[in-house]
Order: sequence, then structure tokens, then C-alpha cells
Amino acid sequence: MRTQHPQHSQLKDLLLGAHMSIAGGVDLAPLRGRQVGCRTIQLFTKSSNQWRARSLPADEIDRFHANLRAAAIAPAVAHGAYLINLASTDPALHQKSMAACLEELERAEALGIPYLVIHPGAHMGAGQEAGLQQVANSIRELLKRTKGYRVRVVLETTAGQGTTLGHRFEQIALLLNQIDLSERTGACLDTCHLFAAGYDIRTPDGYANVLKLFDQVVGISSLKVIHLNDCKKELGCRVDRHEHIGKGAIGLDAFRCLVTDPRLRGIPMIIETPKDGDFITADCRNLNTLRDLAKKQRTA
Repeated sequence: MRTQHPQHSQLKDLLLGAHMSIAGGVDLAPLRGRQVGCRTIQLFTKSSNQWRARSLPADEIDRFHANLRAAAIAPAVAHGAYLINLASTDPALHQKSMAACLEELERAEALGIPYLVIHPGAHMGAGQEAGLQQVANSIRELLKRTKGYRVRVVLETTAGQGTTLGHRFEQIALLLNQIDLSERTGACLDTCHLFAAGYDIRTPDGYANVLKLFDQVVGISSLKVIHLNDCKKELGCRVDRHEHIGKGAIGLDAFRCLVTDPRLRGIPMIIETPKDGDFITADCRNLNTLRDLAKKQRTA
């Protein structure tokens, strides 16, 4: 039985969705997304904690496309495996990361997915400058190897744990400028990561200031994907711990601003909130909260 959710037509210009499991095959992710009323989904195209992956059979790819159409989900977004670290200056780890990321790009392209979201990586003691240069060089090389592909590499803002790069807008801008292939790259804002990194979006004024800064430093035109997650920890904690929408330290105002900001229309907004053992109940609750925020603002 299909889960009840508000009609898409009520919020037809708002692309809300969730990260979906690929257990049993990537083709099942759109069907799970349909169960909770997703208009967009994010998925891993392979195990997130393994270097290699089984090949994608042609019939599974065909079913994935068919299920996306049946569920009226577009676009799908891919997220890179967590093991990949393109910032590493360790030759062995960097080689494995390059091979794994190339495989991610190939799988996303085969599935017709337009965006591959990746974390910039961690410099692991080599220093910020060396790490950023390694990331830029690595992505430029990967895009050169996949010339003619449509999939973009989308760099996600991070919380800044340890030596992780990408927690400042300036770092994301530097990477995009050094890669210098705007037609194959983009940025992803994660609200939990933003807040943990010290960007205060809790109030309408705070939100406006942070988005203005992002536009000045990176550019709204580079923004391709948004992750909507509340944060378990305090502002500037540099700890990546996602919480349900409105149940963490960020609160509801920031999410109300995001889902009603006309500049963000058409950009996939994807929750990565806790599943709590039951993705249907948890995802429906969080997505309905976001839809309610959008509807209340529009009818106010």
C-alpha cells in the first residue's frame, strides 16, 4: 500500500527527496522514494564502504530508468563512497581513490544520473594548501578521462572534522576555480555541515547573510544540490551528526527559509536524516515537515 503524502502539484516547483537504499539493486531506490513521496532521490551506486563494486547489468539499468519514470522522480543524485579521499598525498590511497571515483563517474553516467556528490577529502597532515591542490588536480584529471560525459562532480561542504577540507566557502570556490570546468562541476550545500562549520543559519537574517556570502564567494549558479539535515551538535562544533528536521540545534526557521527561497527553485533538496530503523515513517515525517513549512509560508 502506497504511503499517503501531499500531492506534488501543490508544491510543483519544490524538489524534495531523500537518500534511498540500494539494497537488492539500484533499480529499487526509485520505488522506495515513491513510497515517501520523493520528487528527487539520492543514492549510492555501489556499497559506500567498499572500494570495488559488482558491474551494473543492462537490465538493472533499464529497470532503474523505468522506475524513475514511473515514480515521477527527477533528477536522481549519486553520492560517492566514503572511502574516497582525493586530497590524500599518500600514493597508494590516492591511486585507489582515483580508480574508485572514476568508477563512480562511469556508473553515474551509465545510470543517466547528472550529479555525483563527493566530499573534497582530508589532507591527513600534508597541509591545507597541498590537500586542496591535490583535490583540484585529481578532479581535473578525472573529468579529462571522462570527456564527453554529462555527469558533474559536485563538491559538498563539510563540517570540518579533523583535516577534512571543504568547510569554508573559500575552499570550495578555490577548488572550482582551479578545476576550471564549470560545465562539469558544481557545489552542494549541507545544512548540518554548514552549521557545524560555523555558518549560523538559524534565523532569517542569519540565513540571508550566509546565502549572500555563498553567492559572493562561490556563486548561487554553482549550487546544484542541497542536503537538508538538522544538526545534533552546537554551532561551530566541527562534528558531523545529522538530526531530524527541526529537532536539532538549527531549528525550523532555517529550513523554512530554504524551502521558500525563490533562488533555489529547481535545485534538488535531499534529506539525509536518521532512518530510525523505519525509513518510511522517518522520511515521511521529515519530508512532511518541510512541505508544511513551504505551504504555510506560501499561504501566510
